[in-house]
Amino acid sequence: MTDLTKGYELISSLDLTFDSPARKKPPIKDSFRLAIVQDAWHGSIENQKDALFECVEILKPLKPDLVVFQELTLNPYACTIPRTENTNWEPEDLISGETFNFGKEIAQNLGTNVVMSLYEKPDESDPQDAIGFNSAITISSSGDLLMRTRKTHLPVTAGYYEDTYFSHGEDGTPIAKIKDLNLGTPTCWDQWFPELARSYALSGADLLTYPTAIGSEPDHPNFDTKDIWQTTMRAHGIANGLFVAAPNRVGVENGIKFYGSSFISDPYGRVLVQADSEERSILISDLDLDQRRDWLELFPFFETRRPESYSVLTNELRNV
Repeated sequence: MTDLTKGYELISSLDLTFDSPARKKPPIKDSFRLAIVQDAWHGSIENQKDALFECVEILKPLKPDLVVFQELTLNPYACTIPRTENTNWEPEDLISGETFNFGKEIAQNLGTNVVMSLYEKPDESDPQDAIGFNSAITISSSGDLLMRTRKTHLPVTAGYYEDTYFSHGEDGTPIAKIKDLNLGTPTCWDQWFPELARSYALSGADLLTYPTAIGSEPDHPNFDTKDIWQTTMRAHGIANGLFVAAPNRVGVENGIKFYGSSFISDPYGRVLVQADSEERSILISDLDLDQRRDWLELFPFFETRRPESYSVLTNELRNV
């Protein structure tokens, strides 16, 4: 059981603990310090802000280059029931809303870049039938919006009725440049799609961060998907030469037990740091960005791929 009164556990892998087995050339890029935050829902937005703000004191002396928070950072995971049964939760404005302004406060206090996630209200440029978006936003150390990425894929299964709250994102694979790193920010259910990870990699991403809210399956209560969940993302990293980070929730919300286990992995698929399934945690690791070059020179996946053979990927779904 997650103890909400207990502070964060700090889990670190600093000073490039992991080597690059495929390296033949000296590194040319500066290392990049990444932190991700695993937390629970604390009962109200104000309580959530107070709880998450505790990370500032812990992280400030460690000087991360980027801090990434869980999916729907300031909100409960309300999608456990369909939208028709939950009329109290409303989307927020991208810029004037609670999440951007809290993220701005965290970024300015830490003097670093931050990724947060929100239930975004459609704007005037969106289709009239848009119902809202599950969006990841990247905020600079000065408090500016660097990038917004709306969640591309939406789950439709029991306990995860996201298609009743959100419209599909159509942002493609935007990239934000932070120091020597190219950042992509897909969200949660996107992590199951190798096509999207490959698209980000071909767009130049070094790191994919997936703000996440995943746990038990109400209609399969004895099936723990945690290991499959992590293996899928580590495989994306290996197949595309990517660092991958997934900050997940912990705790129980409306019958869903979130299984935490947030982690950061490298292009060789090695887990650099990982949280457990219960505790509020901060994970921080130094990333050797030249590992991507080293691995993809040894196994040149991009140069040897044959996209003309993959047309079936855009076909209508047939019986599977």
